[in-house]
Amino acid sequence: MRAFVVTGPGEAGPADVPEPVAGVGEVVVDVERAGVCGTDVEFFTGEMQYLAEGHARYPLRLGHEWCGTVSAVGPGVHPGWVGRRVTGDTMLGCGSCRRCRGGHQHVCESRQEVGIRGGRAGALAEKLAVPVRSLHELDRLDPVAGALAEPGGNACRAARAAAGERVLVLGPGTIGLLTALFLRAAGSEVHLVGATPWSVEFARQLGFPAATTVPEPPFDAVVDATNDPSAPVLAAELVEPAGRIVCIGLAGKPSLLDTRQLALKDVTAVGVLSGSPGLRHAIDAYASQEVDPRPLVAATVGLGEVAAVLGGQRPEGAGPGPKIHVDPRR
Repeated sequence: MRAFVVTGPGEAGPADVPEPVAGVGEVVVDVERAGVCGTDVEFFTGEMQYLAEGHARYPLRLGHEWCGTVSAVGPGVHPGWVGRRVTGDTMLGCGSCRRCRGGHQHVCESRQEVGIRGGRAGALAEKLAVPVRSLHELDRLDPVAGALAEPGGNACRAARAAAGERVLVLGPGTIGLLTALFLRAAGSEVHLVGATPWSVEFARQLGFPAATTVPEPPFDAVVDATNDPSAPVLAAELVEPAGRIVCIGLAGKPSLLDTRQLALKDVTAVGVLSGSPGLRHAIDAYASQEVDPRPLVAATVGLGEVAAVLGGQRPEGAGPGPKIHVDPRR
């Protein structure tokens, strides 16, 4: 089959690889659509911290935002899964450690991450093998929304943590915009701040107040969905006393936040690593049309165009949204 393979920093492209075989407790999925995200870019450039820590190594097969149809099952899996449209959890815990037993498999020390960590091949390929326990059925979702379930799970968790009457979201990228959509659906007044005029304009097209400068407080919660190391400091300054800051963006450098600000303002700080606990809610919100994520997708490309996208190129004719999708059979 065809898959997108990264062999080193800046070195990547489609390649012919063996088709996956479903192991015990696994299924094989024919991938309909996969998303490209900032984590994939960091692997492409070589900046991803997992490479330095030994959690990942080249060659890599990326892709952790996906949807598709089950085409084969392995030993121990009910054959009724064949033909079902699904997406899956990125985080695959060991299942036996204290964290997994406590329902926190997404932070298992020994976890694999699809397309990211532990050698688990990703979804930028025609087929993907994953554990059946990671699957979520999609039912009524089209491929565009289905492949946005994983970032939606992250955004759903961030929105729940930031719930308030008036919320500021820093960073109108995919996660920031999805978080804003979930917050608005829950009844919050949401404002966004972006670094570029085009990102601000797109947020306005979705109906949000947005600007390149911070609007007047108060804010019951502030969500940092940027890669700016100074953003958590700004969030702590802007949030109301007894409010919440939610950190879902990751910077390349440490954020030097004075925790006295948190203590003296009685602020709750929340970190969000994974969409795992929010996947089902995101899928249900999409299916009910409470949240429609599809306008965020600017273009859908084939495997042969992924390297250019990871290198920062916008596909010809792309719309204004921040997300690029991949149809691996193009």
